[in-house]
Amino acid sequence: MLTVLFAALMGSALPASDCHVGAYRLADGGSLDIGPAKGADLRWRRIDGTTGKLTRGANDAWTSTTGWTDRPDGKDVVFTDCAKGSLTFGGVKGQRIALEVHDGVFTGEGGTRLAGRLILPAGKGKVPIVVLVHGSETSSARVDDAMQRQLPAEGVGAFVYDKRGTGESEGKYTQDYSVLANDAVAAVAEARRLAGPRAGRVGYRGGSQGGWVAPLAATRTRVDFVMVGYGLAISPLEEDREAVAFQLQLKGYDQATIDKAWELSDAVGLILSSHLTQGFDQLDAARAKYRNEPWYKDVRGDFSYLVLPYTADEIREKGKAYMFGTPWHYDAMPVLETLGTPQLWMLAEDDIDAPSRETLRRLHALQAKGRPITTALFAHAEHGMYEFELAPDGTRLSTRQPEGYMRMTLDFARGALRAPYGASQMDFPADAGTARSAAPTP
Repeated sequence: MLTVLFAALMGSALPASDCHVGAYRLADGGSLDIGPAKGADLRWRRIDGTTGKLTRGANDAWTSTTGWTDRPDGKDVVFTDCAKGSLTFGGVKGQRIALEVHDGVFTGEGGTRLAGRLILPAGKGKVPIVVLVHGSETSSARVDDAMQRQLPAEGVGAFVYDKRGTGESEGKYTQDYSVLANDAVAAVAEARRLAGPRAGRVGYRGGSQGGWVAPLAATRTRVDFVMVGYGLAISPLEEDREAVAFQLQLKGYDQATIDKAWELSDAVGLILSSHLTQGFDQLDAARAKYRNEPWYKDVRGDFSYLVLPYTADEIREKGKAYMFGTPWHYDAMPVLETLGTPQLWMLAEDDIDAPSRETLRRLHALQAKGRPITTALFAHAEHGMYEFELAPDGTRLSTRQPEGYMRMTLDFARGALRAPYGASQMDFPADAGTARSAAPTP
């Protein structure tokens, strides 16, 4: 979750994006999202989880490759001019969907000006609205978050905003969950204001670090639901320990080795959580003890591997740039134990950045106590909820999102789950009525 920190849409005032970005209705009845990708590339996504990168060729014809691989998939796209808003996707014609877009600004904690956008399906009726709380990224969610279009294309409104210090929002970037939760509270109020009488059910969807922020925000304002995507019910320091262990287990190491590796992770954690004032002697001692062990090179974690190569002086100097107010010891359980808002936690079984095992155990314990929590574990999925394949060198290449993931998101926003959702393993609250509402459709 923290790794990324250590290492445009119509009518928007954001930097100019490709005019083809938008939601399209295909002749087969399904929706297609076209969004920005790296450089001049585009990315298409469908609700079934399939996706591909689009690279521009001649005459506005774009070649598609599967997921984040370089394999052609035959889903090439040909656009008409932007004024017509039509395309052909893999031989199927499509037309841009007219969505209702409201850009604006609102005030977060401390009077900070935040840039937001509400997108609704066309019409006058009430619709559910999902307020998108993004993770630790420093980029603009109003540019990068495809859900802002995918949800309205399927009849569910979306409110997206640039977190403080990113995109067009003011303020200083922070990972202080309390500050970010108060910003999220303000975002809900703004979404309701912009939607007016069209606001139906309103709730949060927090991805990654947003999984800490969204439930906390839900204790500070009235919302109808909370969704968490690949988030955690453990602290950031525990996240790194769990990641170290899971990654070493995947490589076949035993618990005795993991215990040794945790000495490194714990020292790194002490350095960061003490704001670079403690833990250096412990780290130096652990590195001296283990640096020649065969497993040392395989210690990664969520952030430990970024610190291990540097001397104490280098860590003190370089680390200053990454003191974002992260609550390293944050305990999510008091919030989850008392939160009465229905929650859906969508977790990735093979997440090496934010391993889900301990979080899932804790959530199941809360379910047994009657907390309104539904969990869904997606097999062979990693952080970001992407399925993957292994390259020859062992690195992961994302291919798609799991079948059922987006349908589950849409249905929970609407208030009625209808399992099954792909191959996900779902567990429901102890309340039988809740379980019945999420039973498979006959």
